[in-house]
Amino acid sequence: MIFGGEKDQVIDNIRAAAGRGEFRVKVEVGDPELTEEQKSSLVREFWEKQQRPRYCFCNRIARLIENTAAKLVNGSTQIEGLENLKGITGGAVITSNHFNPVDNTAIFTMVKKTGRKRLFIVSQESNLAMTGLFGFLMNYADTVPMTADPDYLANTFMKNISDLLDSGNWVMIYPEQEMWFNYRKPRPPKRGAYYYAAKCGVPVLSCFVEIVDLPEKEKNRDDFYQVRYIVHVLPPVYPQEGQNVRQNSIAMMEKDYEQKRAAYEKAYGKPLTYDFEDGDIAGWIPLAAR
Repeated sequence: MIFGGEKDQVIDNIRAAAGRGEFRVKVEVGDPELTEEQKSSLVREFWEKQQRPRYCFCNRIARLIENTAAKLVNGSTQIEGLENLKGITGGAVITSNHFNPVDNTAIFTMVKKTGRKRLFIVSQESNLAMTGLFGFLMNYADTVPMTADPDYLANTFMKNISDLLDSGNWVMIYPEQEMWFNYRKPRPPKRGAYYYAAKCGVPVLSCFVEIVDLPEKEKNRDDFYQVRYIVHVLPPVYPQEGQNVRQNSIAMMEKDYEQKRAAYEKAYGKPLTYDFEDGDIAGWIPLAAR
């Protein structure tokens, strides 16, 4: 599913960032640009809204919309490796590659197949400034906003993540940080997701989403073919006894990345390198071929 207009500039940004070895920089164009004060205000208002009676009603509506969207987007999505989640009954952190505004619906589809009805998603605070339907979902669905403020991360964010995991919920954290549109390759992760898993003593549910090109073009577009998803559920990564949080988080991060790399190489039949080629962008029809 494609949102927004021209993607050639985004793809140029991906090509340039990959060439520099900067895999967690923003490549999208037109995203909200906020001051630190605006970011803090958005996050503060988000948590204040949760104390109001209206929030519960809006949350139910948002979750209904998410369920419907997941069914529409993932009619052809395959789930492989679900047996790896057998026996996991408590809280967990889910990690996956981030390549589309609605790629979390593929993970949510997988989660529902385990019998669970909710998936909490960590989202950048700038998403709270979005308008329309997406803005409503960012503000009222099962999201947990993240901002770079150290005090917020150490207190409000940590408390809410800990409460969710202690209550047995699954929380999705994108370790790649920024979304790279339709980028097939798993990018080197940041340590945050693994820190929270290690700190709370829960496993990381490692996932990799393969993107398969279809022969039909996207509606009203000549620059992209349609795609479908295959969610690969990989073996969970557990914190080990006898290691501190830092040691565990680093080891879990490295193991998760190793699994995603292996899943990529198996899915696409070639070694993972970060030399950019046109096929790195799923479904894309380069300008010369249109």
